[in-house]
Amino acid sequence: QEMATANWTLPDHPTLPKGKTVAVVVLDGWGEASPDQYNCIHVAQTPVMDSLKNGAPEKWRLVKAHGTAVGLPSDDDMGNSEVGHNALGAGRIFAQGAKLVDAALASGKIWEDEGFNYIKESFDKGTLHLIGLLSDGGVHSRLDQVQLIVKGASERGAKRIRLHILTDGRDVLDGSSVGFIETIEKDLAQLREQGVDARIASGGGRMYVTMDRYENDWSVVKRGWDAQVLGEAPHKFQNALEAVKTLRAEPKANDQYLPPFVIVDESGKSVGPIVDGDAVVTFNFRADRMVMLAKALEFPDFDKFDRVRVPKIKYAGMLQYDGELKLPSKYLVSPPLIERTSGEYLVKNGVRTFACSETVKFGHVTFFWNGNRSGYFDETREEYVEIPSDSGITFNEQPKMKALEIAERTRDAILSGKFDQVRINLPNGDMVGHTGDIEATVVACKAADEAVKMVLDAVEQVGGIYLVTADHGNAEDMVKRNKAGQPMLDKSGSIQILTSHTLQPVPVAIGGPGLHPGVRFRSDIQTPGLANVAATVMNLHGFQAPADYETTLIEVVDK
Repeated sequence: QEMATANWTLPDHPTLPKGKTVAVVVLDGWGEASPDQYNCIHVAQTPVMDSLKNGAPEKWRLVKAHGTAVGLPSDDDMGNSEVGHNALGAGRIFAQGAKLVDAALASGKIWEDEGFNYIKESFDKGTLHLIGLLSDGGVHSRLDQVQLIVKGASERGAKRIRLHILTDGRDVLDGSSVGFIETIEKDLAQLREQGVDARIASGGGRMYVTMDRYENDWSVVKRGWDAQVLGEAPHKFQNALEAVKTLRAEPKANDQYLPPFVIVDESGKSVGPIVDGDAVVTFNFRADRMVMLAKALEFPDFDKFDRVRVPKIKYAGMLQYDGELKLPSKYLVSPPLIERTSGEYLVKNGVRTFACSETVKFGHVTFFWNGNRSGYFDETREEYVEIPSDSGITFNEQPKMKALEIAERTRDAILSGKFDQVRINLPNGDMVGHTGDIEATVVACKAADEAVKMVLDAVEQVGGIYLVTADHGNAEDMVKRNKAGQPMLDKSGSIQILTSHTLQPVPVAIGGPGLHPGVRFRSDIQTPGLANVAATVMNLHGFQAPADYETTLIEVVDK
């Protein structure tokens, strides 16, 4: 069917020649922010990237790498490596995150997919547990999606359902938890009338229970584990409404920081611990605050806290939260299978392709770039090289990572004359940035810059063209900031380190001796994003992009 809809022959570009070697370099976690001491890209010695930025203004520009530009619901959503490489490779914007879940629920596809059928095996004898943020904020989860999951599961054989709720007050107004609980309790009461044993089993505030991120504080996850899995918490109530109203009445209490509680029966016994044979779904669609719980639920050799009891369960996430770790291994909503990606088009038009990174980002320049698809399109025209990442250490211990090795392999590929395109990812800015180690991240940025130099030198030698870009920000801002943009301090007066991605734009730079002298960046695209890169790369190979691709970033003017 795909062959019928796709004419794989790309039209030639009217003025740009074919046959030049094109190097596509993705610097992971390399955004553009104001220069200060917490901008590791600014602090680091990065002469090559500086020269691209300060060289010819018509050959360097910024594009959007977060939010709607990469298919996420809102511009408060930071980009990530998976959606960034999807957009870079696909040349179009595909629904990601909440939008993807909405589509799967609307079409009913969610009930037919592997993830739901996997957890459904437990419905006969076990309990279905749903864990996540009870909120309509739309940043991590949405109440209406939870309602549909509860309803759909009960219609498909779930006889016993337990909700483990986390109150919000961060993406929504403080105090709105009460209304959300009233709404879901009405649904659960209706199910009980229909003979389904459906109840809230535990709860707590999102910042104090379960939803830590970037391994900042495992005790947050442990508090959740104790309540959700073991059925133990310092506060016991007969129902969730009473729990939240009582705990909110304490001095200085708010939804974000409510202590963990469990719901107990008349005899004081927890109504919903997670036990052998149960199914568990974490219903947040956003990954960053679910990864730690997913590790505790799924990893057999987990050692971050004493789990006491590890039930044998069937666990699925709403989505897969980490494409690198393949975590969780089962999920209710699959990533979009993206057809007609730029990589496939170019290979089918004779472009011989080399792709390379180290393990942590290898899938990004292959699997995600190719529309969430494994393997080669044509192994006679493609070679993918994975360089093993350091294991058993945190990345700030060896911040240069494998940048040099990636660059050496890529240089050799360029000089071999066997390839028309080389495509690489240099992970340093992202992987070291996530550790929060500012000094190490500065070293990481310098190493990435040195790797870019090696690749561009090889491009120079063969008369080729380069396009250097990034998938999202990280290393360019390593500190949490208040609304005025000033660094935030903790109680002891130390700066609060930012280990996450950012909402910053990323650069795109083009050049090389093979670049037609009339090429420059267009100024008429309102908010260009990562998806505009694919058509641009096709042009650099001498082709025009398909009509439904996001428009190219470049134009040719007579010089």
